[in-house]
Amino acid sequence: PFYLVSMSAAALQLNRQLVRTMQAELINDHQARHDPLTGLLNRKTFDEQFIRFARLEAHAAAKLAPDCLHEELPQQWLAVVDIDHFKQVNDRYGHLFGDEVLILVANLLRSCFRTQDRVFRFGGEEFVILLRGVPLREAEQIFERFRSTIESHQFPQIGQVTVSLGFTSTRLCSPVEILGQSDQALYFAKQNGRNRVCHYESLQRSGALGRQLAHEDVELF
Repeated sequence: PFYLVSMSAAALQLNRQLVRTMQAELINDHQARHDPLTGLLNRKTFDEQFIRFARLEAHAAAKLAPDCLHEELPQQWLAVVDIDHFKQVNDRYGHLFGDEVLILVANLLRSCFRTQDRVFRFGGEEFVILLRGVPLREAEQIFERFRSTIESHQFPQIGQVTVSLGFTSTRLCSPVEILGQSDQALYFAKQNGRNRVCHYESLQRSGALGRQLAHEDVELF
């Protein structure tokens, strides 16, 4: 009987060690994949996930007829979000309040998007959203609702904060091109009043991007 009890105690101790090891591995994995300040997925995770996702999207889109890529049909969208005048927040109120703004914006991002979507902190005051399975009109409404939510939120000590957002479809382009298009739409929003949502394909069709680049005479990348 003593031998059996000893074996059970040893097995229990081993199980505890295994559980602690698994917990430590889970914690390390979570820390490697998430931004420590906001708790959102980080840039490294975005790079890994989006490259795989974009390749799958391009492969799937290549099998479809051109009319199946119509904007009225559900598809995936990539948006880049930037907090307007964030440097002024840090300069005027200090980095602790700046960090609080980042945390609150991250929380509002979580509340505005679904579990099947993905939200990343890209670095500094910039965030990236991967919006899944909605047509263009609905994507515009979702992004506009998020922009309005930020605008109407009262940030402690600071008051109003706004964001600019640029987005594009994830189909038919490489990951670098997709991110570049969203950045161009974001740049247009920042240069044309801020606190607005801009869709790359719509800007491109209207010729607004060409006029903007010619007027500013800048190179985005």
